[in-house]
Amino acid sequence: MSEHDIENFNHKKKLDAEKMHQDNYLSKMALEVFIEADKYNYSYQWSWLGLPIIQVPQDIIALQEIIWQTKPTLIIETGIARGGSLIFLASMMQLLGRGRVIGIDIDIREHNRKSIEAHPFYPRIQLLQGSSVDSAMIQQIKSLIKTDDSVMVILDSNHTHEHVLQELVLYAPMVSTQQYLIVADTIIEDIPSQVHRQRPWGPGNNPKTALKAFLAKNNHFEVDQGYNHKLLHTSNPDGYLIRRS
Repeated sequence: MSEHDIENFNHKKKLDAEKMHQDNYLSKMALEVFIEADKYNYSYQWSWLGLPIIQVPQDIIALQEIIWQTKPTLIIETGIARGGSLIFLASMMQLLGRGRVIGIDIDIREHNRKSIEAHPFYPRIQLLQGSSVDSAMIQQIKSLIKTDDSVMVILDSNHTHEHVLQELVLYAPMVSTQQYLIVADTIIEDIPSQVHRQRPWGPGNNPKTALKAFLAKNNHFEVDQGYNHKLLHTSNPDGYLIRRS
């Protein structure tokens, strides 16, 4: 395939994604499928290299695209859960041939810690236990960032408006220019309250409401509409931000 063929292929992909996004019927059906599948904990069905990764597959693929394109040297993720996401990030760093991952969680359960530490890609991971918005934690993370690092941040811990907004204010300055800041589970604003999975967040109080408040006062980031257009089934609508300045 020639370079011209690749350009044409990618251009057509973009146009098709834009048309798909404009298809209101398709968007409505996709959201309905998401809502119905969520009742069965659809995002809990998947694993990455042996550990549960609580994500929908299209977001995993999107994140792979972003990492391969932007080639960060450090990825910071708040929220560890069962560790599959950290292993995914570390495996991408392994493919790139360099880089490391910092995972932060207020409660790293012992069995999850053991599973992560026993994994072949653990050498690329550093686990930090504590609140992601604690001042001492922020100072520790900043001390681990090297002057030549290219930093990506993923926010996927407590999903209340207040907590996510705090994380955005604290972690956004760590993101390198042309790197991504990813805000997880913005879909919470777009779906009914998850009565099958009780949480202290829901419509009106979630990552998307925090993101809107953040973007109203911060002009360094913009939503990557390309991912909004092509991710038919995503937990993170409007949540893929790129730092432009």
